[in-house]
This record gives sequence, C-alpha cells and structure tokens, in this order.
Amino acid sequence: MTNKYSDLSLPQGLIISCQAPTDSPLNHPEVIAAMAQASINQGASAVRIDTPSHIRAVRQRITQPIIGLWKQQIPGFEVYITPQFSDAEAIAKAGADIIAVDATARKRPGGETLATLITRIHNELGKSVMADVDTIEAAQLAVEEGADFVATTLYGYTEQTITKSPPGFELLKQIVKNLEVPAICEGGIASPTMAKKAMNLGANAVVVGTDITGIDSKVKAYKMEMIS
Repeated sequence: MTNKYSDLSLPQGLIISCQAPTDSPLNHPEVIAAMAQASINQGASAVRIDTPSHIRAVRQRITQPIIGLWKQQIPGFEVYITPQFSDAEAIAKAGADIIAVDATARKRPGGETLATLITRIHNELGKSVMADVDTIEAAQLAVEEGADFVATTLYGYTEQTITKSPPGFELLKQIVKNLEVPAICEGGIASPTMAKKAMNLGANAVVVGTDITGIDSKVKAYKMEMIS
C-alpha cells in the first residue's frame, strides 16, 4: 500500500529490528549498520532502527526502507518511542523513511498530542507514520488521526495490557478485521513458525528483533538454562 506522504510502499514480509541494549558493545552505529546490511542481504524487506546516529550509519549501507524511532526516557512520562516532534525530525533528517511513534493513550511531553504529532510528521517531514499500539482502541484512534500503518509493538508493555504477553496475535486479528490500514505484528516473535502465523492472520509484515539480533539476551538465556 502506497500513501501520499512517501513514494515507498509498506515493506511486506520480514522486517528486522536492529537494536542493542545501551550497555552492550553491540550498541555502536557501525555494528548496528552491519546487522542491518546482513539482514537485507538475507532477504529482509526493511529494518527498524533506533536513534539518529544508528539510522545515519545504516543509511550509508542500505537503500531499503528504514523504519526509524528514537527511544527517549523523559521524567514524568511513560511514552518513550519517538515521544516528541523534535525526535521525529531528527530521525527523519538522519535518513528514516517511516517514523515509528508511541500511539498509546499515554500523555506526551510539551503538550503535544498524537494527532498533532502525526500531522506534523506528514506535513513538515513528508514521512509516513507507523503507530505502535497496545490496544484496538489505540489502533482505531491512531488511524482516525492519520497513522499510515499500525503495529502491535506495545501489546503487553502498558498498564492496560500488563497482564498480557506478546506476541499480540489477538490484537493483530482485531486490527486486520476492523481497520483498513496495513497491520504489522511486532513484539515477542521468537521463531519462524510464529512469524508465519502472524502472516497467516493477515499481517502485512512481521518485525523480528531479539530472536535474531539480541545476542546479549540470547547468550544470557542459554547460560541461565544450562546452570539451572
């Protein structure tokens, strides 16, 4: 599906989230860029990248779409995925093609609203918006306010969904059934079988992160299992 804010269609199939914990030696622009290039070389349709410096490094290596975000921990606010327009502007300038934003009902700093954020990203940056949501209500509101794509990214990570665990297959089914924008399954995908299930449920694309690029957590999990 192509939208008027970009010449790009939503990347379909497999999207790789190339990120690393802040205290990991992998959290370096050139390492992230190498992960991204390796992912594209093996058939990924796009990558999801955090922070302007990492996006800039990845842009130098690939021409395929970059879904950009900037995780920001702002005191007094729970939103952290591209919470402000200034964050969106920075990652757009760094080379992101699509801007991912927290599209939950939680309050934003600086008096911004999701509606104004999406509008400014469209009108001032000329970029598409991926709404990272936790519930079908958040997804519906995000679409009403102009989001181009909806992802299940925050299912299980908010107060409203704290008792649930990703992947958000039930949320995905609701999005596919009730909304007319492309749906993306992100969060908790831990095997090719799970990714295939998401596609069979109607996802236009599946984002996989930790299970492919999460060396730190994967090694830790192996170690803990072996000594238990």
